[in-house]
Amino acid sequence: MTNTISILGSTGSIGRQTLKVAEELGLRVAAITANSSVERMEEQVRKFRPALAVMTDEKAAEDLKVRLADTNTRVLGGFEALCEAAVHPEADTVVTAVVGMVGLKPTLAAIREKKRIALANKETLVCAGELVMDAADTWGTEIIPVDSEHSAIFQCLQGCRDRSEIRRLLLTCSGGPFFGKSFDELENMTREDALRHPNWTMGAKITIDSATLMNKGLEIIEAMRLYRLPLERVDAIVHRQSIVHSMVEFKDGAVLAQLGTPDMRLPIRYAMTYPLRAESAAEPLDLLRCPPLSFAQPDMDAFPCLRMAREAAEEGGTACAILNGANEEAVRLFLEKRIGFNDIPRRIAAARALVTVEKTPSLEDILAADAAARRAVLEYQNP
Repeated sequence: MTNTISILGSTGSIGRQTLKVAEELGLRVAAITANSSVERMEEQVRKFRPALAVMTDEKAAEDLKVRLADTNTRVLGGFEALCEAAVHPEADTVVTAVVGMVGLKPTLAAIREKKRIALANKETLVCAGELVMDAADTWGTEIIPVDSEHSAIFQCLQGCRDRSEIRRLLLTCSGGPFFGKSFDELENMTREDALRHPNWTMGAKITIDSATLMNKGLEIIEAMRLYRLPLERVDAIVHRQSIVHSMVEFKDGAVLAQLGTPDMRLPIRYAMTYPLRAESAAEPLDLLRCPPLSFAQPDMDAFPCLRMAREAAEEGGTACAILNGANEEAVRLFLEKRIGFNDIPRRIAAARALVTVEKTPSLEDILAADAAARRAVLEYQNP
């Protein structure tokens, strides 16, 4: 059971919901971080009174220092300060809710300090999963997933004696706002179209990833790392209602599923209280009122990001870091309305073709692959 937390990315969707859960559970907040949301950060500091607040944007950090001059909270700026928040001595659990590769170094730092990792930053395991899991084994650190799908699998595996009993992990996928459309129909979809997720309220980047199905591809890679299973034993299935959060199929044919309302506070709460469960005021799932449950095969012709993620997972090495870095950069360009929706997979494919894969990478190789992939996306010219 957690007592004190640090939250990396406290002003984002997961970070804000984590603070609500912390308040409900009576947890102390030792450190919080954000990029540039100064006003929201000031509100959080004044409410939760953490010992440390970090803004990765240096100018935002200077602004926050002035605003919080009357408090006892120490304010730091820059990406390196994320590691200081991650290893804060008062925290026993670190919630990694930052988006992208920026979460890798602070997660490794927290692992070395034997903090419980409440993992909501999938890119950490996508890009450097073997390094991260090996470090967790070395230091005896718990990694508890916060993503709803991986939390569901984690819960379904509580009674599993041996991973050899698993036949398949089945990650469910809402299908995003464009389910049923062809690749050609997606050509002119706008930023506003892509941000209309049917079930979940999330940050912009993950919402676009859900629209391209890249999010499910990244989750497949993450599941392989977390549960140390080969690609052929991890699959995705479209489930439009987002009631079944994921399933585990065992070799005897039994399938266990975790069901619940589409509310991120449930997996966040479980990551805080594991191995216990705490009372929640959230409305539970009413099976008599929920819609009929349906399942479908994802269309990898319409959504090639999912196919490319599986290909990168099969190739291994830095292929997943290249995939992820290219995706982050392409999504950023799309959100800035500089490229079209289908240009996201086009630019990812170009980066995958251009950047050489290192088969047994170091951390430096992974960071270099990420940087090279981002450059390839920026330099891509439409044919």
